[in-house]
Amino acid sequence: MASSLNITAATADPALLDLPWHLPLETWPKENIAALPKGLSRHTVRFAHLGNHVIAIKETLLDLAKREYEMLRRLEKRDVPCVEPFAIISNRQDSDGGELPAVLITRHLKFSLPYRAMWSQGLREQTAKRLVDALALLLVRLHLIGFFWGDVSLSNTLFRRDAGKFAAYLVDAETGQLFEGRLSNGQRENDLEIARVNIAGELMDLLASGKASDIDPNQISQRIVDKYHELWKELTAVEVFDSSESWRISRRVERLNELGFDIEELSMVKDDEGHTVKIQPKVVDAGHHARRLLLLTGLDVEENQARRLLNDIDHYRLEHGRPGADEEVMAHEWLSNIYEPVVTAIPAELTGKLEPAEIFHEVLEHRWYISEKAGADVSLEQAVNSYVREVLATRRDEAAYLGTTTITEGLTLAEPVPTGLIVVADDDEEGDWRDKV
Repeated sequence: MASSLNITAATADPALLDLPWHLPLETWPKENIAALPKGLSRHTVRFAHLGNHVIAIKETLLDLAKREYEMLRRLEKRDVPCVEPFAIISNRQDSDGGELPAVLITRHLKFSLPYRAMWSQGLREQTAKRLVDALALLLVRLHLIGFFWGDVSLSNTLFRRDAGKFAAYLVDAETGQLFEGRLSNGQRENDLEIARVNIAGELMDLLASGKASDIDPNQISQRIVDKYHELWKELTAVEVFDSSESWRISRRVERLNELGFDIEELSMVKDDEGHTVKIQPKVVDAGHHARRLLLLTGLDVEENQARRLLNDIDHYRLEHGRPGADEEVMAHEWLSNIYEPVVTAIPAELTGKLEPAEIFHEVLEHRWYISEKAGADVSLEQAVNSYVREVLATRRDEAAYLGTTTITEGLTLAEPVPTGLIVVADDDEEGDWRDKV
């Protein structure tokens, strides 16, 4: 009964008491359920409306719920991309006084999709590679802070569009362990092997269900191993060079920045003769471009989106620069004169299609496309109007997807879904989405 509930939450929300906790999740009424696609899970999981938000609810053992809740909070404090822990509810009882499982509640990550939803229209091998690349980057970030995942997979990850690529978010931390300092090589390789095997199995399952074709599960699953090792080496490897090549220090920092990482400390040691220099990044922090954009403009976006927006700010400074106007002043001018007019030009009924930063990125891509087609520069205003009319209006909302059983076969859904069609745009090898929406 509601009076026996035990609620642990970072933020008190009285609306939690209005949900039917006396019912097993599988039998919750439709009016409480948010019909969103979700990945495979060993637990019963449902999405539910809570005020103006959507929450994900997972039935599990109380000890596991407490452990995962605390782990997600610790990861969140370290700025790791993961779902936000919201509450734990225990002491649930049905109408007859029978015991029901405890639940872990997390906030739904807006504009995110599980990988299986992306395959509902038969996405291409190139998209599979981009998802794996995003997961490899997430795994590197986790290992850098000493987190051993223990169950790395596409199913335990959510993906958001990030300027033509994807950003990966950890969803399930049930098996995770957080150690002091970086993990040992054995722990890292163990996590990586778990990832390789799980991804191969997930892709084979998609092939068997007919949701994917022309992909090589073994090749794509091996990609996470190769991409991970490439990133880890760049971020942590010792580099030795002649003392006359000091420019290589700056180049190493630049390469890390290009990958989206900042160096908090760099160890530099000369040999006894002073002929060679050895450098090694000590602490590497992700989100270089996102942090810089946030400081300049207050915009909080994904890393690749930030990179694209910063490039546009640099272009704006070249065109409109004047003596005495520093970077911060010009960035705020760009925000007022370029970014905000584009975002506010989007009709209210279309704002749920994509995140504002992703819309801005696509407007820039569309402007280049139609300018090339016209053989002349097209104004930003013309590009926005054309984009809204020809591209955005044809897309389905990524803020809250609805689907049909026709295309969600093989997907676990929060509830039998209402009418409506999921159309997930694919990106081809050049990142061109225009003919796929």
